[in-house]
Amino acid sequence: MKAVTWQGKRDVRVEEVPDPGIREPDDVIIRVTSSGVCGSDLHLYEVMTPYLNEGDVLGHEAMGVVEEAGPEVTAVSPGDRVVVPFNVSCGHCWMCSQGLHSQCETTQQREHGTGAALFGYTVLYGEVPGGQAEYLRVPFGNALPIKVPEGPSDDRFLFLSDVLPTAWQAVEYAGVPDGGTLLVLGLGPIGEMATRIAQHRGYRVLGVDLVTDRLERAGSHGVEVYDLREHDDDDLVERVREATDGRGPDSVLDAVGMEAHGAPVAKAMQQATGLLPGVLQRKLMETASIDRLHALYLAIELVRRGGTISISGVYGGMADPMPMRVLFDKQIQIRMGQANVLRWVPEIMPLLLDGDPLGTDAFASHRVPLSDAPAAYEKFQKKEDGSFKVVLQP
Repeated sequence: MKAVTWQGKRDVRVEEVPDPGIREPDDVIIRVTSSGVCGSDLHLYEVMTPYLNEGDVLGHEAMGVVEEAGPEVTAVSPGDRVVVPFNVSCGHCWMCSQGLHSQCETTQQREHGTGAALFGYTVLYGEVPGGQAEYLRVPFGNALPIKVPEGPSDDRFLFLSDVLPTAWQAVEYAGVPDGGTLLVLGLGPIGEMATRIAQHRGYRVLGVDLVTDRLERAGSHGVEVYDLREHDDDDLVERVREATDGRGPDSVLDAVGMEAHGAPVAKAMQQATGLLPGVLQRKLMETASIDRLHALYLAIELVRRGGTISISGVYGGMADPMPMRVLFDKQIQIRMGQANVLRWVPEIMPLLLDGDPLGTDAFASHRVPLSDAPAAYEKFQKKEDGSFKVVLQP
């Protein structure tokens, strides 16, 4: 089959790889019909290269049609249309029973001290072949695949794999009070979807970014947007406080993560790490890596005293300096973590079956053949040609 494979920093290629097969009696094989390119995939493209091996199949946002099911699978059958959560979770361990599917005890990567395995996402998370491919092996066929109805296009349901539950959890973790204000830092796919979910819940929503089309997209549905290119940090904090009774927003959602703009020293360290041999890269990242923390520091300044910061942007640093005095003094609460996809599906699914209030049908900016993946990655990474959310179609 054809699949998107990682070959090196900023080097992904579509290659022929072996077809997946049934390995466990509860496996299913799906024929992929759509697969998203996530902002997290860009971390693999640029920063997390020490944890990838040449030929790794990428992609953790997939849906398709069941082609084959193992003998113990009863929940889905060949021909069923399914979405695949990005967490590889068993559905029956203690963590899964608590709704913490991203911490699944069956697939935790204890060798690396990390949580549940993820599709298409580094040796740290199991090096499980991903879904930017023609076919995908999905374990735990009675618990993991999400069966969806025929009718609406793939785009209606594809984002159940990651974008929708990640944004939903981020808003949930933000703890916005009734009638309160949420500020979203970063209006990429997760941040943009979070603004829609927050508006659906009746919150006032502010958004910050520095990409014109993203600011325009959020502004078009009523988000009060701030262009980071027009304000230094102090000015932005001042303006947001003026707009929120002098206090700041009740909650701030950091949807940016480790590759934030405005952190030249950390960026230089990330780039220098990428020049080292693979073994040394891993050692340095595991002991001394520092993220670009501009977005997180800005969130700490912006949120009101007694407010909450929700972090959905991915961070990977092991030596990140945190302003503990400010966090303590402002009595800030912080919640974060990989989305527990299956925890939120029952709450999200009714919105997909009753019209399309979150606008998933038109959420993707680009739909391209799988063969165009290398160019799509490059444009997405450079934010060219209005590249906002890319869907690959084998």
